[in-house]
Amino acid sequence: MKTDQSFAEDIIKEVRKRGDFSAEVYMSASSSTSIDVKGQEIEALERADEFGYSLRVIGKDRIGFSYSTDPDRWQDVIETAITNAAFTDEDPYSGMAEPETVPSVITHDPGVSELTDDSLLEKALEIEKAALDHDRRIRKVRKASASKTESEVLVMTSTGVSLRYSGTALSGQIMVVAEDGEDSQMGWGYESSRLLSDIDFPAIGSIAAERAIQLLGAGKAETGRGDILIESHVATEFLSILASAFSSENIQKGKSLLAGRRDEKVFSERLNLIDDPTLEGRPGSRPFDGEGIPSRRIRLVSEGVVSNFLYNIRTAKREGLRSTGNAVRAGIESLPGVGISNFFIEPASGDYRLSREALIGSMKRGIIVTEAMGMHTANPISGDFSVGITGLWVEGGRIVRPVKEAAISGNIQDIFRKIAAFGDRTKFYGRTGSPDILFEDIDISG
Repeated sequence: MKTDQSFAEDIIKEVRKRGDFSAEVYMSASSSTSIDVKGQEIEALERADEFGYSLRVIGKDRIGFSYSTDPDRWQDVIETAITNAAFTDEDPYSGMAEPETVPSVITHDPGVSELTDDSLLEKALEIEKAALDHDRRIRKVRKASASKTESEVLVMTSTGVSLRYSGTALSGQIMVVAEDGEDSQMGWGYESSRLLSDIDFPAIGSIAAERAIQLLGAGKAETGRGDILIESHVATEFLSILASAFSSENIQKGKSLLAGRRDEKVFSERLNLIDDPTLEGRPGSRPFDGEGIPSRRIRLVSEGVVSNFLYNIRTAKREGLRSTGNAVRAGIESLPGVGISNFFIEPASGDYRLSREALIGSMKRGIIVTEAMGMHTANPISGDFSVGITGLWVEGGRIVRPVKEAAISGNIQDIFRKIAAFGDRTKFYGRTGSPDILFEDIDISG
């Protein structure tokens, strides 16, 4: 089932008949297919179709909320939301979007829509074949898969907002094992986009294979201070810790390491941080947010200085500000919170962007970090972290051997003050994006 504008209109009209309420309908529908392969044969095919809608009402600053996946229960949803509003506390910061012009953002690719099961299977097979063909030491494939999703989102309010957009999503991934004698190492590859042309499926397999092969024979790292070159997919894991710190919701609750630090230089002057839902074809791209506020690019950090935070309508009203268009929904079951769209790092100047070869060549002694373990244990409020790392040891600008069982620890603010340079290509993994990042003078535990 697709989103239905007339259905949303009927719900809002009925709410208005029940009293002096503002009303908002949020509706979503999606259809997804995922195919797993192993040994160049299909192992699993899964389909999922989802539809649901939620209703938020506001009367005398009291919020009522309800939702359902059943279109026939819309009268019950209205009754529940209005009843709930009578028992909630007053919230003077509650509100709904007003009509505004939204930008044109490319979120849908007909090429993804037209992928048949056979063509999606072919993509998954390409990933696995490329991995197996890369090197004879690739002995096992844990899983190779390709997935596609088509979706629609609708937001309608009694204040006059009526918006809808459709989106596509496509991804491929693989996990492989390289073996050489008694030694075995794992490698992972993943890409995702809203656009078919963005994804090189054979490259996913080749990259995973190379990551596994280059770690064969890994030994312990040396303890001391040195340079670390964090590859883009690992850098986005660090970014995911930072992302929650820019949520105005967390700042207002005192649960952010950036609380009270607007206009303060917190990070390296070589760093800009951006949230931009208007990027073409990225996973977090959208023309409007979960409340119907138009999308726009937000610069959160400019040359190391914290310049902005992310807001929805409620958190913005608490500070007398305008929403940045960062209302997010965990699904139809939740009220709008605050979150990122496409959250990424960019160099403050092109002078800080180098080729991979130049980055490695500038390292005196240290590690290229290809994998980090335990990032989920980092404290998003204090920024403290301690993670195990695997990678490649560098001496005098040359890779000399693979290493494992090393660790780095510290505070995310401190490490992001020690940026030396960036790679020349930004890659997105989900909604976070980063180039490779070179940090100087970092404690490494072997």
